[in-house]
Parts: sequence; C-alpha cells; structure tokens
Amino acid sequence: MKNIFEKLGVFIQSNRPTIIAVMFLFVLLSFQGAQMIEMASGTETFVSKGTQLYKDYDHLFKKNFQTEDIVVMVEGNEVSSAAVMKAADRLEQQMLVVPGVLSVTSPATLIKKINYKVSGRARIPDSDREVQDMLESQPEMFESLMPDGTHMMIGVKIAGSSTDQQREDILNVLDTSLKEASFPPGYSLVITGSPALRLDINNEISQSMGVLLGVASLLMVVVLLLVFRHVRWGLLPLPVVLLGVFFTFGVMGYAGVPMTMVSMAAFPVLIGIGIDYAIQFHNRMEEEIRSGISSGQALIRTIKHTAPAVLIALAMTALGFIPLFTSTIPMIRDFGKLLLIGVIMCYISAIFFGLVTLYIFDWIAKRNPLGLFKKKNGEGITGPGPESSPGAQVQEAKAIEKVLIRVADFTIKHSRVILAIALLTCFAGIYADQSVPIQSDTNSFIPQDMPSLIHFKQMQDIIPGMGDHLNIILKVRDNSDPQVLEWMDEFSRHEVATRGHVYAATSIVDLVKERNGGTIPETSEEIREIYSEIPERESREYKQGSQLLTIDLDIGQAMENLEITGIKELRDIVKEDVQWMQPPPDVTVTITGQSVAMIDIISALTSGRVFMTMLGIGLVLLGLIVVYRNPVKALSPIIPMFIVVGWSGLVMSGLGLAYTPMTAVLGALILGVGSEYSILMMERYFEEKENGLDPVGAINQAVTTTGSALIASGATTVFGFSALIFSPFPILSNFGLVTVIDVFLAIFVTFVVFPPLIVMMDTRREKRKTASSAAVEAVPAF
Repeated sequence: MKNIFEKLGVFIQSNRPTIIAVMFLFVLLSFQGAQMIEMASGTETFVSKGTQLYKDYDHLFKKNFQTEDIVVMVEGNEVSSAAVMKAADRLEQQMLVVPGVLSVTSPATLIKKINYKVSGRARIPDSDREVQDMLESQPEMFESLMPDGTHMMIGVKIAGSSTDQQREDILNVLDTSLKEASFPPGYSLVITGSPALRLDINNEISQSMGVLLGVASLLMVVVLLLVFRHVRWGLLPLPVVLLGVFFTFGVMGYAGVPMTMVSMAAFPVLIGIGIDYAIQFHNRMEEEIRSGISSGQALIRTIKHTAPAVLIALAMTALGFIPLFTSTIPMIRDFGKLLLIGVIMCYISAIFFGLVTLYIFDWIAKRNPLGLFKKKNGEGITGPGPESSPGAQVQEAKAIEKVLIRVADFTIKHSRVILAIALLTCFAGIYADQSVPIQSDTNSFIPQDMPSLIHFKQMQDIIPGMGDHLNIILKVRDNSDPQVLEWMDEFSRHEVATRGHVYAATSIVDLVKERNGGTIPETSEEIREIYSEIPERESREYKQGSQLLTIDLDIGQAMENLEITGIKELRDIVKEDVQWMQPPPDVTVTITGQSVAMIDIISALTSGRVFMTMLGIGLVLLGLIVVYRNPVKALSPIIPMFIVVGWSGLVMSGLGLAYTPMTAVLGALILGVGSEYSILMMERYFEEKENGLDPVGAINQAVTTTGSALIASGATTVFGFSALIFSPFPILSNFGLVTVIDVFLAIFVTFVVFPPLIVMMDTRREKRKTASSAAVEAVPAF
C-alpha cells in the first residue's frame, strides 16, 4: 500500500498547479450544490417512507383526512364585542379565497349561522348586546373558540399534505390579512399552530447552522493556537477542514440530503473529526522537513507513511458510522450520510489542498521574498531544520512528550490494575445504561424560548382538542351503510365513557346526527342525501370517497402526561376494544396518527441504539482483521473504544440525561471518532518496532512522535464538538455535552489504556511466536 501512496505523492508533488485548479473547480461546484439544500422538520424526518407505519400515517391518514390548523389567538378585554366579531369576519372572508385554505372558523362564523336562522341574514349584528345574546343562546357552540372572556380563537384549516412552501405562503397572506382586518386597538393578535411552529423551526435551523459553524471555527482557532504551536502555520488545518466541510455541503445538495435538526449537527462534528486528518499530515510533513530533506521529498514521504494510516483510520471511522444507516429514523440515516461523505471530503481536502498549500508556504519561507517571514529576532528564515521553530515551542513540545512518556511508563508498570479498573467500570456503565430514560416529547428537542413554541403551548392549554390524537381509519365497502355508522357511534361513546384518557371522539356521524335530529338514518339513501348537504370543507376531515371514514380520538396532552409508554398502552387498549366490539363485516380498522407514529419512533431509539453500537463494534473489528490480518492489530484499537462506550452509559446516567435521536447514536459515533486515535498510535508503534525497537521503546517513541499531534487533534475534536453545546436546540446541546465528555474519554484511554494493552498483547504474541519457533526447532529431523 505504501508504494501506491508513494506514487500518489510523486503525482501530487509534480502537479501542484493542476491540483489547485481542480480544488477551485470543486469549490464552484460545491457552491452550486449548496443552493439546492432543503430544510425538513416534519414527520418524514422521523418515519421512513417505505414502512407500513408511514403508509398508514401518510398515505392513508395524512393525505386523506389530516388537516392542520393555523390558529389566530385574539386577546383583549372585550373579545365578544361586535367590532371584534366584524374584524374576525373580515379576516375570514379574505382567507377563504386563499389557495390551500380549506375553511376558516371563528365565533363570527357561528354568530352568522345563528343570525341566519333567526333573521334570514348571515351577518354580524351591529350592537354588542345582540352579539352577547347570541353567544349566550348557545354557549356550548362557542366553548372551544371562546374559552374565556379575554380570548378568542380563529382557526384557519389547511390540508395536512400541504408543502412547507404552501404553508409559508398561507402564513404570509394571513399576516397581511390580519392588518387589513382592522381589529380594534389594544388587542393582541398571535399566529400559532403546528404549521407556524414548523416554519419557525426551519428558520431556526437555518440561523443556527451559521452560528454553530462560526462558534466551531472560533474554538478551532483557540485550540490550534494553544496545542499546535510547535509547527509553523499552525492555523492552516482550519481552512483545510472548512474546505472539506464546504465540499460536503455541495455533495449534500446534489444527493438531496435535507437539513434537519439532527443533520446540522454533522458539520461541527466533521470539523472536529476532519481537522485530525489535516493535523496529522501537517505534523508529519513538518517533522520530515525538520529532518533536513527538501519540501518535495517531505511531501512524498508524508503521503507514503501518513496517508495509509489516516486512510485506515478513516475506513474504521466510516465502518463505525455505517450502523447509523440501519436506523428506522430518516434523520439519523441522513446524519450518517453526511458524516460518511464529510470524512471523505475532509481527507481529500487534507491530502491535496492541505499538503500542497504547506509545500507552497515552505517554498516561499525558504526563499523569503520581500522579507515576508521573520523570526522574532528579525532574522529571516533561511531553511528548514530544528532551528526554524522558536526555542520555546520546541521546549513546550518536549515537555508534553516527557509527560506522555511518564504516563505511558506508569500505565505499563501497573497494566493489570489499570486494565481491570477500566473493564469493571465499563461493564458498570453498560448496566447503568439500561436505566437511562427515552425522551418522547419532540417539542423538548427545540429551543424552549422560541415565541412560536410558547404560543403553541399556550394554545394547547387554552383550546380543548388541540393536543394529541389517535386516528382510527375505517376501510368500508359503502360509507353510507347505517350499520357502519351505528358501530362508529357506539364505539366512540364507549371509548369516551370507559377510557379515562380519551376526552372526545368525533366523526362523520356527528355531522349526520346534527342534520337528522340527533339520530342516524335507517337507510343508505337517507345517509347519502345528508352527505350531499354537508359542505365538503366540513366532511373531508371524516370522509373520503365512498370507502374511507375516520374516528378522531382526542387524548389530550398525552405526550406530556402519559409519555410514550402510556400512549402505547392506550393504543393497545383501543385495539383490544376494536377486537371486542367487532365492526360490521368487510370493515378494516387501522389505528394511526402522529401519536402512533411517535410510539414506533421511540421504540426504534430504545432497541436500535444497542444494535447500532454492537454492529459498529463488529464492523470495525472485521475491518481491522481484513486490513491487518493480525489479532493484536485488530483487537488493540477496539478494546479501548468498547471501554469508552461503556463509560458513556455512566456519563448519561450520571448527568441525568435522556436518550434522544441524537444521543442514541453516541455508541456508533464514539466508535467512529475514537478508533482513529488508537489506530494512529498503533500504526506508529509498529513502524517503530520495524525500526528495531522493543515493545516498551516502540510505544514510548510512538507517544513521543505521535502523541503531540494526537493531543492537538483530540483537543480540536473536543473543541469542535463543544460548539454543539452552544446550540439553542436542547437535542443538540445535550448531545454536544455528552460527546465532548466521551471524546475526552477516548483521548484518555488512548494514552492510559492503550499503551499497556498493546505492549501486553504484543509481548505475549511475541513470546508465543518464540515458543512456537523453539518447539519447531527442537523437533528432530528424520
């Protein structure tokens, strides 16, 4: 493999201008691709489109029955005044002609209906007294729209299958129409509802993306200045990795990977991972230049010796990420795609752009045109070698190396105790992980101080029926069959009467009974006649075509009160009720809805995360076996990462955090990130052994030469992940906190657990090999 990379090094060294031109072309293509990225925050980011769950929810329920309400909350002292009602009526007339709006409902709508029955004129009375009389005549009609004397709700109903662009267009028109409706002064007008909340989430994702990248870059500058000072141009790895991240944006656009609240976390992660590659190449090339060879030779030798090791580390990282693709949650798979694409792009940027740029900088520094490069004492830099770095920096690097060697010597001396403690605490963490809860409330994933979320929760508290729902879809032969409607009516009353968490049940039966004196007609002909009288905007929520009907069960604030376990139990109880109260023949019943979808999503988090971790360990181990064909080289990087995975359970339990779609991928992520450190250390260890050193001497030399770079790259990874802590999204900030701790632990085991482990395993292997050879030699020849 090294011969191939040596040829690659010769190619890069000989074609530097061409490579720079190609990099520039990649930038232009990436810029174009980045324009194609779309934001996503709907159910499709949680539920896979190919699953039966998604088909039931999206194709059966969402496209046929689901509607979404944009709610205007009107707050003031006299919401029952004629002036407010007339303003609400003006708003309704303006919104009814907007494409995509199915209906508009407000107290003004009901007052006009009452007035039409009384006077034959569908209008709002002119006096406050007349309006008040109508409100008091049928108070149950206004209960949901006027929950108290200071609040009034106006509901704008749109199809659940509307696109984000259609929702945004309707919201923009609504904002303008509110101003033109001329509500009296002093009234608070707030637009809320799930469409408005989703739009604000998408906007927050867009704004947070830039902030996260900015914070990550700033932290990278700080850490590079602190821990990568022993080389020239220590900030160069940052633009190198940012270029790789920019390439990732481009590929993301062309591949159609959406930006979600989870996938946007990939970019600070990539900065933390990808900068390792740039640092390793940079550190090795500077080491080669200081040995006295030319820049061109240093570039070739760097690629020959470092590129294979980094590529192997990248491959193992990629294998650690592959389990993310087994998740049933689309946004976790998208997260995996971005990580996989990103590490490849960062590697390409480091090996081509980073090394060529470093070569150019060194070439300029040697010639020092116009005195651009000065030493602190004012003398120009005239050549490579050790004297090219300030003495303080060399001393600092040596001080770090001495500390690392002392740590390695201490751990090797007490190897049995250290390994025993590490493994015991690892298994304790695996046990503690079983008690870590699962976060089921998706609203807790987004910034809690978002005005749209605050208004949304306020609306849910004020308006009955604006909470969670179970939706029962009936596939029937004839939706006008009286037996079907009788069963729906009986089942609905049974659920409300016997199930404490079912607060209401609505269906087409309610509209039929309303127009038939409170009873269900006895013949299909009568039912079809009533169907023809019901406006489509009212009936489409409960009836589609001639074979689909739905019952909507209001289960209140179930996500908050019952949590996912309670909702699952309630769904199972409703299923049992359907089996007990058998529907008429040829009727198929499906229980679906967003609450049901969340049950399977959370279940996937519970079971999928353990499987992803175990699969990641297996894949990385298999990859190492294939690459090295050596049990010591295959196991020695895996065991430290397995220990960190166990410790991660202790971290989650100790911090009192719950698993979310982000923290559920920690096992796979730590395997992907942390294995790189052990692999790079191991590669240098065996390189030094090939040079004739014994195991202890080889690990000390590996720590001396690679340790500083690993600390620098590990620190940059920690700082890169730290940017996530500053995210306004709790799902990302908690993930960032745990990941920072886990990456720190990965660095810790690389210097504390890995040295005694590799020395112990390699020494035993050599002893067995020696004993085997001696035994063969002792066998007499015949």
